[in-house]
Amino acid sequence: MDTSPLNEALASSSFDKIADICDNLILQGAAEGIEFQDEWPYAIHLLGHIYSNDINSARFLWKKIPAAIKEARPEVVAVWRIGQKLWTRDYVGVHEAIRGFSWSPEVQPFVASFAELYKKRMFELLLSAYSTISTQDSACFLGMNENDATNYVLQQGWALDSASQMLTVKKQAVITEQKLDPSKLQRLTEYVFHLEH
Repeated sequence: MDTSPLNEALASSSFDKIADICDNLILQGAAEGIEFQDEWPYAIHLLGHIYSNDINSARFLWKKIPAAIKEARPEVVAVWRIGQKLWTRDYVGVHEAIRGFSWSPEVQPFVASFAELYKKRMFELLLSAYSTISTQDSACFLGMNENDATNYVLQQGWALDSASQMLTVKKQAVITEQKLDPSKLQRLTEYVFHLEH
């Protein structure tokens, strides 16, 4: 089976494409009758679905992975642990699962990229869900120690009340672009002209 598209995506850090590439390669292999289960990069495939925020597909892939592979490859189990924490919305547990395994050189850059993406997702969640939050809670959500988390959110424009150790969330300004279609302007002009005359 030609896995060069997968290798190229990994080499170019196009992690958002990994899940689709892996799904297509599996379908191609099944159509050609190729036995590939023993050497298939299940950890990468699972992480591809997790990276794309497609936990359902990750769950179904996990159920299809043979038990012998799950037992023989602890890295596959470690990736699935991240998926389990996401499934149960254990935000702190996701960071612990990421840090709790010594990743192989092939998977480590992918995991590091996911960790950064997940931190950004959690920051967006905090932006939308909170007006104030404790430094301790923000650190848990962002997967950092309190000082690093506080510095991170302060750089984003949040305010810190040192006495209470509470952070005030600075909501991002919503920019709405009004598109003016020339035909609408023409119709409005004709309508106003008609009312005046």
